[in-house]
Amino acid sequence: MKYPFSYLIKIQFLGFRFSGWQKQPNTKTLHDIVDKTLSFVFENTNYKTIGVGRTDAKVSANTYYINLFTRFEFDETSFLEDFNKNAPADLKAISFNELSGDFNLINSEKIKEYHYYFSFGQKNHPFAAPFISGLQEDLNIDLMKSGAKLFEGEHYFHKYCTKPSANTIFNRKIDSCEIIENDVLTANFFPETSYVLKVRGRGFLRYQIRLMMATLFELGRENITLQFIEDSLKEDNDQKFLRNVAPGSGLQLYDIDFKV
Repeated sequence: MKYPFSYLIKIQFLGFRFSGWQKQPNTKTLHDIVDKTLSFVFENTNYKTIGVGRTDAKVSANTYYINLFTRFEFDETSFLEDFNKNAPADLKAISFNELSGDFNLINSEKIKEYHYYFSFGQKNHPFAAPFISGLQEDLNIDLMKSGAKLFEGEHYFHKYCTKPSANTIFNRKIDSCEIIENDVLTANFFPETSYVLKVRGRGFLRYQIRLMMATLFELGRENITLQFIEDSLKEDNDQKFLRNVAPGSGLQLYDIDFKV
């Protein structure tokens, strides 16, 4: 079926109760809930949706894009009102724009920024669980900050990817990677001090950010050294992925920068 109209929808979601974006049998996913919401908005209108990429279970998004294809034109204001009225509380549409016919959401050039929020030294308030990963032991945060900078630039990320395909490209470039004190995501039930790992790049592998964060946690515990991270990024390493994966609930797709 041909769809003459194409729209770009920007959404936000809290991923804590979902098993990621991609539809799966007998599993609650973001793609399912988006299409269910659209079925109330459009009633009998045929449509098709494509997401900008996969997210892991419990991962949230401050910025996420959906390409919507329909056979009819829709008004931006009325669409946003209808979508948000029918969407659950942990999903919100931010903008709705018509696209040209040659736009491709998947193949368009884009830079993604991920945030991973964490704290350490005490057990967090239970309300913080959907947003921030809390470690009860002390960490060497200065060492972790140095370790984060080692991921910047072009490296081989064999060890920071799970279940790669035969065509997976491991040589990737990270534009920036840093740990700073968190002043982005705050709440009165958050710990007094928390931190955020900020990572920007054009493409990331399956579990890459969470594997990087878990490695930085091990560095903060002083179970590994900076040299370990340097060696893990070389092309001639053993190419076996690291086993420790940081929890998905601390990860957020913060921003996506691309031209439409």
